[in-house]
Amino acid sequence: MPKALWIAHVEVTDADSYGRYAQGAGPAIAGHGGKFIARGGRYVTLEGKDRARNVVAVFPSLEAAETCYHSPEYQAALDHARGASVRDLVIVELMDDASL
Repeated sequence: MPKALWIAHVEVTDADSYGRYAQGAGPAIAGHGGKFIARGGRYVTLEGKDRARNVVAVFPSLEAAETCYHSPEYQAALDHARGASVRDLVIVELMDDASL
């Protein structure tokens, strides 16, 4: 089964609330087999809307990433991000021969 990437582009509008989101989201993501491979590092926007925070996590599968998103643990964390950020989030399945 191919791995999947969880890719988020975020504009934080309330740092305190978003910090509470991050505290809960990290363990929820790890609990579903997710591992951060990029988080808040340097980036270049070539097209589209610029969002200053970019996060990529790799999961064992698309299903694991989606299950994480809908899990009670992640949803509890996400409550802190709602109203504290503008976010785009997508899960992308890797090609079978991609190695991460």
